[in-house]
Amino acid sequence: MTTLDKVRSRAEQDAKSRGMFLTPDQKLLGNLLEGLRENEDRYGYPSCPCRIASGAFDADRDIICPCDYRDPDVAEFGTCYCSLYVDKDVHEGRKEAKPIPERRPDEKQLRGLGLTEEAPKAAASPGGEATGRRLLYCKQCGYVVFRDEPPYVCPICRAKREMFEEIIPTQGYLTRRLP
Repeated sequence: MTTLDKVRSRAEQDAKSRGMFLTPDQKLLGNLLEGLRENEDRYGYPSCPCRIASGAFDADRDIICPCDYRDPDVAEFGTCYCSLYVDKDVHEGRKEAKPIPERRPDEKQLRGLGLTEEAPKAAASPGGEATGRRLLYCKQCGYVVFRDEPPYVCPICRAKREMFEEIIPTQGYLTRRLP
């Protein structure tokens, strides 16, 4: 069982490493951390407490906290979707945290609600044609990921998604620029 202190520590370390802060609203912070703890105990991973998880790790990868949408949300709005992570202006009270639009694609939201027949499955071939996922790498630091789309920001070097290219498995590995 995951402890609330462990969840808080992980969130604080991640916020600090990215130049962000946790929400200054202590009641909201407590509720969000408790939601993360409950989701980690329920699903085995800390899915965003403000989104509906499908319970399938591969289907929910994009909403595992910190979610894939956090960095662009904080950069654009000063807060992530659930307001757990905020920028300096919101943390110091110079700017108010307000509701922001959802970036998560509709098909992924529907999967969490159980409204699609698409079930997560492992790739049947090296190129990921069965799942639509691709092997992508960051040209700046070499980070490799297997997913539908490149992340908004590389979690290692913070390069933008335009720095990712697809690795095309052949007898030797080739790369292809993403559209």
